[in-house]
Amino acid sequence: MPNPTILRAGLLALLCGTLLGAGAATPAATQDPAPPLATIAALDLPRYMGTWYEIAKYPNRFQKDCASNTRAQYSLQPGGGVQVINRCRRADGSLDEAIGSARQPGDDTSPRLQVRFAPRWLSFLPFVWGNYWVVDLDPDYQLAAVSEPTREYLWILSRTPTVPPAAYAALLERLAYQGFDLSRLTTTPQGQ
Repeated sequence: MPNPTILRAGLLALLCGTLLGAGAATPAATQDPAPPLATIAALDLPRYMGTWYEIAKYPNRFQKDCASNTRAQYSLQPGGGVQVINRCRRADGSLDEAIGSARQPGDDTSPRLQVRFAPRWLSFLPFVWGNYWVVDLDPDYQLAAVSEPTREYLWILSRTPTVPPAAYAALLERLAYQGFDLSRLTTTPQGQ
């Protein structure tokens, strides 16, 4: 006959393991997962080219030295790629610049771009490409929001250094509806 102490310990361990496993498999009741991120229906890439000013963003490690005047310049390249030049001012007033490229996988109206700032010779590696999804864009191509599937990053971009308050508020409302945490946004000073 089995030892009752060992049997009780085994049953207790089995019960604890079952409860822990059930708890790990159950999503937190207080936090609903966000639905999959929606993009705009189509992007006219040539129309999207030009200068975009960063109005606000989720803070991130690769822009930690940027204090103000952050902007991106996009230009079509022969062969269909896009040159990306990101610039900003550091706190000491010096200019920071990153030059990269973007591609448009899928059809030529896909709003799901990929960007890389790694050297060209590394472009065959999938992990050097980051998602650049246009999730909101006004009909005049003047105000945009860019993110990626996990919503870890978010940028609000404008063709001008400032945005009319009503247009900005409406964009924020649409982003909140898409599941973005607006409390994480920081505004980007734009000056001379």
